[in-house]
Amino acid sequence: MLLFIMYLEGQAHFLKVEKVLFEGKSKYQRIMVFQSSGYGKVFVLDGALQLTEKDEFSYQEMMTHLPLCSIPAPNKVLLIGGGDGGILREISRHNSVDQMDICEIDTMLIDVYKEFFPDIAVGYDDPRVTLHVQDGTAFLKSVPNATYDAIIVDAFDPIRPEHELFGSPFFKLTAKALRPGGVMCIQAESLWYQPLNIDKLVSSFRHIFLGSISYAWTAVPTYPRHACFPLSSLNS
Repeated sequence: MLLFIMYLEGQAHFLKVEKVLFEGKSKYQRIMVFQSSGYGKVFVLDGALQLTEKDEFSYQEMMTHLPLCSIPAPNKVLLIGGGDGGILREISRHNSVDQMDICEIDTMLIDVYKEFFPDIAVGYDDPRVTLHVQDGTAFLKSVPNATYDAIIVDAFDPIRPEHELFGSPFFKLTAKALRPGGVMCIQAESLWYQPLNIDKLVSSFRHIFLGSISYAWTAVPTYPRHACFPLSSLNS
């Protein structure tokens, strides 16, 4: 009997492992899939739990529908990361969307999700989807200004005000790729787990996007903290 242990600064989360289904290493990260006793199949990257069959929808739905329902009739949507396909699955529920671009650098990750999590990776089957196997920052540099109505970033650990990305061109490139009135959504750190200067986070995004900033959260049982989502709109 094995136990998968997820530590997070004074916390531990245990899931009973019934069977390891896959272990491998891509060019970028270590990948593991196992069958748990209570949460179905579980996907792990570099020792950190990413999602489970039981509760993945809680994260995917909030990450998608919060930004897309905050603007009228989104037409072009970019997803950076999100290689599991779950956010694509949720974007596809919006009939106004004609174009879904996903930028994911790790093809092995995509293949593993398609093999072991077909109900999540079903998002790739939508004919509106175009996969770009490329680094997110490099892809954004090639995107013409004002291309997307919404950009969803699911490629990083929870973002904090001191995150290295704030010193890089990533968010400025994201803002340039948005149409006036467009919106970006990214995962952020929990208000409850760690002391976080939300004012600093909001100020950083407002300085870059020059529009309104909202902050939402949802509960995901297998995460040792809440999943939180800042939404940044580009001033129209």
